[in-house]
Amino acid sequence: MTDFADPLAATRAWVETFVVGLEVCPFAGREVARDSIRYVEVDASDPAAALMRLVEECWHLDQHAEAETTVLVLSEGLADFDDYLDLLGMAEALLVEQGYEGIYQLASFHPDYQFEGEAEDAPRNYTNRSPWPMWHLIREAGLERALAHYPDPEAIPERNAALMEAKGREALAASLAALRERS
Repeated sequence: MTDFADPLAATRAWVETFVVGLEVCPFAGREVARDSIRYVEVDASDPAAALMRLVEECWHLDQHAEAETTVLVLSEGLADFDDYLDLLGMAEALLVEQGYEGIYQLASFHPDYQFEGEAEDAPRNYTNRSPWPMWHLIREAGLERALAHYPDPEAIPERNAALMEAKGREALAASLAALRERS
């Protein structure tokens, strides 16, 4: 049996080395420096409990303006990408149902993330591949402020796709695998 690293430590390392280090998200560096990212481990083997935890994190963000965003690391129960997508759909619907549409946005990441219409081994998928399945709960207002000061934000996805192509699938896969393994 493989010995996996701590999900929260692996996720923090991924955010710092990949997301910020490669500027995959040009806005994340500021939040890492400000220590305004909240990391929460969630056992998603009970989907109802995981969805409740998502709502609780919305409540937490409602009460704590200093926390710009929450990364919910789904450490159990969603290793299968299709199962992950099913629960993600429920999570997005729940945010709307709870009145959080336009207040919080849910970004999604998974070790086997695959964009629709993209080959499974396409490097572009690595823009959304993470060491663990996760939901990134983002304040819409903070995102809008960041986008207003960033030149040509529409170009970010294509810039990231080109970066992933340049890095190559093998290097990206090795880097991601290293984050999940204990050293």
